[in-house]
Amino acid sequence: MEPIYRTFKNDDEAVATVERLKGEVNENNIYVVTHDDDHTERVAKRADANTVGVSETGFGVSVKNIFRQKGDELRAKFEELHFSSTEAKRLEGELDKGVTIVVVKDAPSGLSL
Repeated sequence: MEPIYRTFKNDDEAVATVERLKGEVNENNIYVVTHDDDHTERVAKRADANTVGVSETGFGVSVKNIFRQKGDELRAKFEELHFSSTEAKRLEGELDKGVTIVVVKDAPSGLSL
């Protein structure tokens, strides 16, 4: 199964989408990603969604992320959610525009955000 995503300019819409998705997919597969760690934590907490952390990236990648530039860190997070390196780079560019991205990892066929 492939990951799917949607970008949001409004956090309320992102939270509402996460809440809707919980009835359609396993909650453990729903992630929130923003360019800023604090913003990501706030939105994820409101939506009761996941963030990409040590359990997804593994300890080694998490340690590397401490020393990476923010863009490199975000691309690594998207790659851990099973996006290709090309798609991860494109998504990181979207985050530079200030959007919130909701990702469903291992999304079932036909699921739309």
